[in-house]
Amino acid sequence: MTAGDPVGGVRPNSTRVMNLATVLSQQARRHGGEPGLVWRDRVWDWAELETRVNAMAYALVHEFGVQQGDRILVQSSNCNQMFESMFAAFRVGAVWVPTNFRQTPDEVAYLAQSSGASLMICQANFAGHAEASRNASPALKQFIAIGESGFGEDYDAIVARNLGQTIKAAAVDRDDPCWYFYTSGTTGRPKAAVLTHGQMAFVINNHHGDLFPGTTHEDRSIVVAPLSHGAGVHQLCQVAHGCTTILLPTEKFDIDGLWRLVEQWKVTNLFTVPTIVKMLVEDPAVDRYDHSSLRYVIYAGAPMYREDQKRALNKLGKVLVQYFGLGEVTGAITVLPPMMHSAEDGPHARIGTCGFERTGMQVEIQDDQGNEVAQGETGEICAIGPAVFAGYYQNPEANAKSFRNGWFRTGDLGHMDEQGFVYITGRASDMYISGGSNVYPREVEEKLLQHPAISEVAILGVPDPVWGEVGVAVCVPRAGERVEAGELAAWLDGKVARYKLPKRYVFWPDMPKSAYGKIAKKLIREELEKRGDLNDAPQRLSA
Repeated sequence: MTAGDPVGGVRPNSTRVMNLATVLSQQARRHGGEPGLVWRDRVWDWAELETRVNAMAYALVHEFGVQQGDRILVQSSNCNQMFESMFAAFRVGAVWVPTNFRQTPDEVAYLAQSSGASLMICQANFAGHAEASRNASPALKQFIAIGESGFGEDYDAIVARNLGQTIKAAAVDRDDPCWYFYTSGTTGRPKAAVLTHGQMAFVINNHHGDLFPGTTHEDRSIVVAPLSHGAGVHQLCQVAHGCTTILLPTEKFDIDGLWRLVEQWKVTNLFTVPTIVKMLVEDPAVDRYDHSSLRYVIYAGAPMYREDQKRALNKLGKVLVQYFGLGEVTGAITVLPPMMHSAEDGPHARIGTCGFERTGMQVEIQDDQGNEVAQGETGEICAIGPAVFAGYYQNPEANAKSFRNGWFRTGDLGHMDEQGFVYITGRASDMYISGGSNVYPREVEEKLLQHPAISEVAILGVPDPVWGEVGVAVCVPRAGERVEAGELAAWLDGKVARYKLPKRYVFWPDMPKSAYGKIAKKLIREELEKRGDLNDAPQRLSA
């Protein structure tokens, strides 16, 4: 054997990988009669799901002419058809392009146009979204409706006439796209992050190894968020190990109903965002149902404030798992497992960290020139590894900004300690400069949340003629509590440097959140401007 010559002179196919839809077929073979999906009063076993996905995949190719690489836009709230559509698209080698179902018709029309989708699967109650998408994108010529509609044939009718048909999963390479994961668009238009079959196969193994080890076909997972984004990645991983997926029966978030399902199905894991965890553990329903089956409550999308962490740990026990990452890296940057979550402050508690590097991933804190900063210094959190996406679809400008020397730039600021634990300071876009000093709002937000009357808080930098920028703290008091700006200013005095103190306090009954339940500062800034609170901030409110 010579240098550069593969094993024994045989050159293997180095890029061919498993089609992701195969994970469903594997469960149908091994656990066919066991529950695979639960929604409302229906339970589909793995064999039935495989049959339905085969039927739709067959129709996509033989009735709708879908070819490998075609994009399929999906506008739907969580339902069995939405769940199945992922595997049907993967099976034929098409690209699954799910939308956030709460987006407006015009917003979805942009996704249709920018993705180049040729077929749309759309719930019947979103007829306006289908029409807007048709008008915006000449490439979009075919529609499948979930339910009776005037814009396309019903999904279930198509499945029914093709039951019994089978189709071999398309041959795919490692870098073949399977999913356009649209970013939330906090700065400008949403961008399509290209996720691939090879990348997602790594993510499945990585999630199982780092987030919910030991998950098997005897486990149950409940879906708390739309399948179009992080929850969809999570559920794909559950399918890979035969874990039953349980969808909430209504679009409206029913906390009592969720805890009832946890008790009924003995749910062992769920994935959500910190604000939803906060809502779940602060609602009285948490004490009405048995949730002792939970082993992993996985939260991501934003750091969890320390006071909220403590409440969740005291209510649920050591089941919290934090991971940090973006859709572009499918969350796989760092992990903080249950054993490193502590309800008690102390020398051994890892307070404020988002964890250490995920298996197979590397993290580096870099300055503006791409150089690694010294231990403990603040810089941009950057990552490399097999979980990093293939780039943004047809967006070279965004790719140029997001990659540097092979590293993916997260846009998050933070530092790393001597043991490799990463601490997030905040988004680079959240930082503001007051009197020439950098201010990172999260530090101050953490202190305000320790005040017993404050439930939620967000601090934004706004222009100021004297200091350049100053902080405005938007606060949500707890129910029945009354608090004034002077009281909060006194609370912060001595806890943080004076230049970091907010100059104004605004009190609202609730906080604007994204469709995924995250506190979204872009929405808060828009609301501040709409209310005129940037100019004349009210100083107190009784909630």
